[in-house]
Amino acid sequence: MIKVGVFGSAGRMGSQVVQAVTDADDMEFVGGVDDGDSRDALAGADVIVDFTRPDAVMDNLAWAIDHDISVVVGTTGFTEERYEQLRAHLAEHPHTGAVVAPNFGIGAVLMMHFAKQAARFYESAEIVELHHPNKVDAP
Repeated sequence: MIKVGVFGSAGRMGSQVVQAVTDADDMEFVGGVDDGDSRDALAGADVIVDFTRPDAVMDNLAWAIDHDISVVVGTTGFTEERYEQLRAHLAEHPHTGAVVAPNFGIGAVLMMHFAKQAARFYESAEIVELHHPNKVDAP
């Protein structure tokens, strides 16, 4: 049984993760944390999913990694500097992992894949990913 916690559990995507984990036979939801909540509620997790905001994600990741809890990140706003900071922190915790996947939309993932295939046939092309106007971590 995989014990899963969620940073941003009350948000649009975080609540979907909570529901998916709750519905899964091989996972156990151990708790959710939102702005102002104590992260200690997630101390027993095997993995934590982060769907928060760019201004919160790095502190959340540092806390999880310091507690040797692996993370799956769906939050946008990662720069090369942030990736480097994450790699350096993970190097100090060799048994802890992180997956940063700032786009979980199957349409967007397929669009990126097909764009790579089509790029060699076009001089230029543009793909626009549009989010709803209330998206709190809009890229």
